Order: sequence, then structure tokens, then C-alpha cells
Amino acid sequence: MCEDNENVNNQQENSQFETGSITVKKDGHFIHCLTVIGQIEGHYILPSQNKTTKYEHVIPQLVAIEESREIEGLLIILNTVGGDVEAGLAIAELLSTMKTPTASLVLGGGHSIGVPLAVSCDRSFIVPTATMTVHPVRMNGTVLGVPQTLSYFEKMQDRIVSFVSNNSQISAEDFRSLMMKTGELIMDVGSVLDGEAAVKCGLIDELGGLGDALDYLEKKIDRE
Repeated sequence: MCEDNENVNNQQENSQFETGSITVKKDGHFIHCLTVIGQIEGHYILPSQNKTTKYEHVIPQLVAIEESREIEGLLIILNTVGGDVEAGLAIAELLSTMKTPTASLVLGGGHSIGVPLAVSCDRSFIVPTATMTVHPVRMNGTVLGVPQTLSYFEKMQDRIVSFVSNNSQISAEDFRSLMMKTGELIMDVGSVLDGEAAVKCGLIDELGGLGDALDYLEKKIDRE
């Protein structure tokens, strides 16, 4: 029996190390905490010195959480610099369709694809010192200079705008204007919003920290 418990503990420690996730019991409720940090790694493996969140790790976790009988709530903690757009949007779509109560908390920054991830939960929180960086879809590396490439970028951008406007209080027009704003980002277009500005424009639901997010989840779990 002791060996079984030791194996379970080792598995939990390995999971925490690899994915930055943990399940805790608070006031009788099991709440799973999942961290999304660094770059969202998608179809291509990033250099080893990059801090990454691998979507092939996150997606199975979300499925397991949704199917779990013990886990009653999910807290997503975000401090990301963006990354693979399609991978990030895939994770955001999964979060937005979960029946398990969810909350997101932005710490540090929610850059680029971190914005859809932040708004995908039932309730989004941001600390006052955190920032949300909004800019158009970009691509590194060799790009074919043909009309189809520009059309692809436009369609991808429309997908993001539609998702954000459908899962937050900001309109598609206002979000697109934040994307195309000039004068804030060096050698780029876009906007940087601190916590208060992100809430004021309707992108994030409310200012708050860890305690506020956990309180929301507990109350939602009790209601349901």
C-alpha cells in the first residue's frame, strides 16, 4: 500500500514538473490549476531555451478534467508571450465548450493568442499590473508573396476577432481597432492594455487576483 501511494505521489510530481498543473482541495471542492506560460508550442518544436506550453500536453488534460468525477472546477493561470495561433485557438475553443466551471487569471502578460485563451473561460480576471497585448496575426520565416497568403492571414485574423468578441464584452469592431492601432508598439501595430484598461474596454471581466478567481469558482460550483 505504501508503495502504491509513493507511486501516485511520484506521478503527481512528474505531472506538475512537465505540465505545471496541480489539483487542490479547497473548502470541499477539487479545483484543478493549469498554467499557460511562455510560448504556446504548436506544430513545430521550439528551441530548448524557450519556456513553452505544449498543446499536445494541454488538450488531453482538458479532456481528462471534463470527464473527471472528482474535479469540480478549473483555474487557468496565464503569463504567455503568444506562440502558435492555431494551437492556442484550439485550446481556447476547448475551454469555451467545457461544462466544468472555469476561470482564467492573467498574471504578467497575455500576449497575442493569450487573449483568446483569457476570454475563453466562464469568468476572466486580471491583476492591475498585468498587460494584454493585441496585434494582427504575424508569421515568422519564409512567406510566399501571393494573394492566397494575404487571404489566409485575413481569415485567421477573422477567426480570432470572432472568438474574442463572442466570449467577452468587447465588440468585433473595437477589438479590430485595438489590433490596428499605431503608435504604441515599436515597429508594429497593435495595443498594450494594462489590467484596468482591459476591463474598461470589456476584454476582461474584472480586476482581481488568485483569491477572487478561486472564490468565483467555489460559488459557481455551489450554485451548480
